[in-house]
Order: sequence, then structure tokens, then C-alpha cells
Amino acid sequence: MPAIFTQVEKFKQHIKKYVPILSSIDSYNKTIFKGDLNAGVTVAIMLIPQGMAYAILAGLPPVYGLYASIIPLILYAVFGTSKQLAVGPVAMVSLLVVAGVGEFAEVGSDRFIQLAILTALGVGVVQFLMGLFKMGFLVNFLSHPVLSGFTSAAAIIIGASQIKNLTGLELPRSNYVHEILAEAAKRITEIEPITAIIGIGSIAAIMILRKWKRTFPSALAVVVAGTVITAGLGLNQYGVSIVGEIPTGLPSFSTEFFNVNDFQALLPIILVIALVSYMESIAVAKAIATKHGYKIDANQELVALGSANIGGAFFQSFPTTGGFSRTAVNDQSGANSTIASLISAAIVALTVLFLTPLFYYLPNAVLAAIIMVAVAGLFDLKEMKHLWKTDKRDFAMLMVTFAATLVFGIEEGIAVGVVLSLVLVIYSSTKPHSAELGQLGGSKNFRNIERFRDAVVNDEILIYRYDSSLYFANVEHFEETLNARMEKHGDDLKLIILDASAMNTIDSTGMHTMEEIIKKLNEKGIKLYISGAIGPVRDKLKKCGIKDTLGEKSFFFDVNDAKDHFYENDEENREYAPYS
Repeated sequence: MPAIFTQVEKFKQHIKKYVPILSSIDSYNKTIFKGDLNAGVTVAIMLIPQGMAYAILAGLPPVYGLYASIIPLILYAVFGTSKQLAVGPVAMVSLLVVAGVGEFAEVGSDRFIQLAILTALGVGVVQFLMGLFKMGFLVNFLSHPVLSGFTSAAAIIIGASQIKNLTGLELPRSNYVHEILAEAAKRITEIEPITAIIGIGSIAAIMILRKWKRTFPSALAVVVAGTVITAGLGLNQYGVSIVGEIPTGLPSFSTEFFNVNDFQALLPIILVIALVSYMESIAVAKAIATKHGYKIDANQELVALGSANIGGAFFQSFPTTGGFSRTAVNDQSGANSTIASLISAAIVALTVLFLTPLFYYLPNAVLAAIIMVAVAGLFDLKEMKHLWKTDKRDFAMLMVTFAATLVFGIEEGIAVGVVLSLVLVIYSSTKPHSAELGQLGGSKNFRNIERFRDAVVNDEILIYRYDSSLYFANVEHFEETLNARMEKHGDDLKLIILDASAMNTIDSTGMHTMEEIIKKLNEKGIKLYISGAIGPVRDKLKKCGIKDTLGEKSFFFDVNDAKDHFYENDEENREYAPYS
């Protein structure tokens, strides 16, 4: 019987690993619920206007932002490992949707809506499979400088795209900032003054309210005020564009959007959204988890986000992910578990069922203001300044991605960034750092002579450290740098000590190169000692015969042992031994 109970307990733990909400339920109490209730209500109040605004940004009717704030939240709450992450529509993903799907259908059309929902399904499938096969490492192709440059450019593109709704100008839809600004400049005299007052006034009001109290539902307050004023004064009759009728009722289950050919056509934008949205989500989830002293499972997060997008797609949702601002509010409001997300989803569902008629007179300028304020934080000037001071190469990568996104477009910009990252990784791996070491005084310490000017170098001994694994991509660099340092020592050189402590592995090309180097050194009468090689490297050197060629006594634990051995066993050189 005890064995059966043990097996049952193991099974429960296994299920809880893949359905984390069960662990939350086990330890749930009134205190935890109080925090979750407050956070759930607060986030829902924030999410309702944001969801509608981001739907418009994505080229969809406002109600789809509410649809995307129900099922995805429920599914993430069940499968997610972050207790505070607030999932739903976000500005970045909305921009990617309108940019990517807009290439295949007229923005706002039924066909566009169908493809946007299919994109959500595709994103979900990609993320789910990545989590299932533990492929979260793929997001490493989006380095931080690339993502920062991309998001900063995206913030400008999003802001420019809202000039139309913010001012009432009739502008063509475009993902190119210069086109939007040029057209706006031409038509500046056509600005709708009342619309502009509402839009700019809403931005100012949100910023003032946020400065007064961060957790105050500033967006909802502006929505309520804008709607009441517009309805009371009949401003829609004076050129103010309003949201109009929003369908009432929960989203229905549907599979009509699915089409294999469309899925294949959308695959490039699906992959981009899957990676970018996961990066955004995992970044904020890790930050919050660290703050509260718990860990999240990165691969389970992919499964959870994938499930949220797959399930959401069948209930008319466009792609969703975890958002920075709502997660911060969720945390500040006291969220203790993913139950808070269930509460938020329930409030949004009630809104869709009963309250959508209240948004009829909501000005589009107010939604544009919400978007403008939300994306202002995406422009990462702080990171640009930091990289300029600390890493010019990463700064260049950020700026190239930034410029490429603005000039060539969303997908092209991030593609340029990823390719640039890969090129730099390959370049760095072919030319890793190496150093000649010298002895510090009479100690047993050896350091880089370019950093420690008082390190002593003996012309008879070259102590060479290579700070990388030795493999096909860098063997030429290894040989070139070694030869250059040998030339500096000249004809006095009798011994090379290769400090291999930084070599994690050596491949067949590396072993072949070592064999060639040993032959050349033997011809010149120069010995080779190897110090600090780890077990796997020594094993490979033994298998290929290098260890036998050099001899067992040519391998040492550290550089000092190798140096001492040379002088102790070579009568001719004892008198020249420094600090002996």
C-alpha cells in the first residue's frame, strides 16, 4: 500500500508540473484570494480599454481586443508558471499583425480578420512545439540589442500610425514613418480641431493621472470621460470619429478561419511573432519572479503561451502575450497566483456580455491616446546610452536594427537584426581572445602581459592561453596568433606552455591542427607542454594519439607546474630559471 501511495503522489507532482494552477489551488486561502481579487479587477479595468485600442492598432474591430482578453487569459492561468504575468493583447504584437497580415488582405476586412485569427493559431502551434521539444534557446537569436533596436523603431512606427486617429487627418495606412510624416505635413491644415483636442488632452490626462498614482485606472477614466463628453455634446456630429456599435455576446467557437495554404503564406510573420512575443513575455516574467524569489519554467511558459494562442484562435482571438505594463500593475495590485488572470477574464467576459453598448460614443482619438502613452515606454533611449558607453559593437547592432526597421519595414528590420547577430556570433567565434602570460613577481600566478605590465616574460618560454574551444572555425586564428607570438620570442624559444584551461572541447580539425603544430615545433627543437586541460579535452587528445606523441610528462595541472618541470629537468636551463 505505501508503494501505491508513493506512485500516486509522484503522478500528482507530474501533473502539477504541467498544470501549475493545481499547485496554486492546493495552498489557496482567503489572504491569497484577497490579493488576487484586487489585482484581477484592477488589470481588467486596465485591459478593457487597452484591448480595444490594441485591436484597432492591429487593424481589427475593437471587440476583437476583448475577445483576445478572455480565453487566452484562462488558458495561461491554467498552464503558466508566472504568478503575476498578465497575458493579453500588446502593442508590439498588434503592430506585427497589421504589418504582416496586411500584406495579404485589406486591413479591417473579413479576410484580414480571418488571417489575423489564423496567425494566432500559428503562433500558438509554434510556441507550443518549441516548449514541448525544449527549444526555448531559439530566442537567443534575438539578442537584447537587436530586440531593443527593433522595439524602439516599432514605438516610433506605432506612434506615427496613430496620428490619423489622434488628429482626424485622412492618411494612407503605411508602416513607413517617413511616408506618414510627409503626408501629415502636407495635410496639417486639415486637422480636426475637436478630435485633436480630445486626443492630446487624453494623453495629457493619462500622464498626469499616472504621475499622481501609478495603479489608478487612468486609461479607463479617460475612456469614461471621453465617451460621456462625446455623447453629451454630440461631438460625433462635428467630425469626431467614434467606435460605434460593438457586438454583444461571448466569442463563438469556430474553425472556419483555418486554411493550409494561408497558414504556409503566413509562416514568416508567424515565426517572427512567436519569437518576439515570447521574448517580451519571458523578460518581464523572469524579472517579476526574481523579485518574489521563485523560478519560472521557460519551456512550460512556451507551452502556456502556445496553449493561450491556440485556444484563443478558436474563439476569435488575435495573437497575445504577456505585457510589461499590465504585469507591473498586476504585481503592484497584489497578485499572488494566476487566479488573478481568471478574475480578469471573467470581468472582461461580463463586459462583452452586457456593457459593450456603453462604448458606442467612445472617440477613436481616446484609444489612439492610450496607444501613444503605452508605446512611449518602448523607446529604449536608456539602453542606447548604456551601450554607447559600454559596448560600441552592441550599440552598432542596435542602431542598424533600429534604422533597418524604420527604413525597410517591420519584418525586414528584425530579419536584418537576426542576421547581423548571427554574423557577429560567427565572427567572434572565429577570432576569440587569446593572451601571452607572464609571471607576477616570485608568485605562482601568471597573467596577461598586456594587462599586467609588470608580469615577467622569459624569452625561452612562451606561455600561451587560448580562451575558446578549438574547432574548425578558429583553428586558423589559433595557429596565426601562436606563430605571431613565437616570432616575438625569436630563436631563444625552447618551450611553449599551452594554457588550455579555457578550452571546453576540441574537434577533429582542432586535433589535426595540433598534430601539425607539434610536427613543426619538433623540427625547430621546441617542446610543447599543455596545462589545465579538462578531462574531455585530455580524452580526445589521448584518443587521437597526441598525448602519446608528447608524452605523459607533458601534461600539467597548471602553468607553474609546467614551468617548474621544465627547469628542474633541463640542466642546461636551470641557471636561467626566474624566481627559482
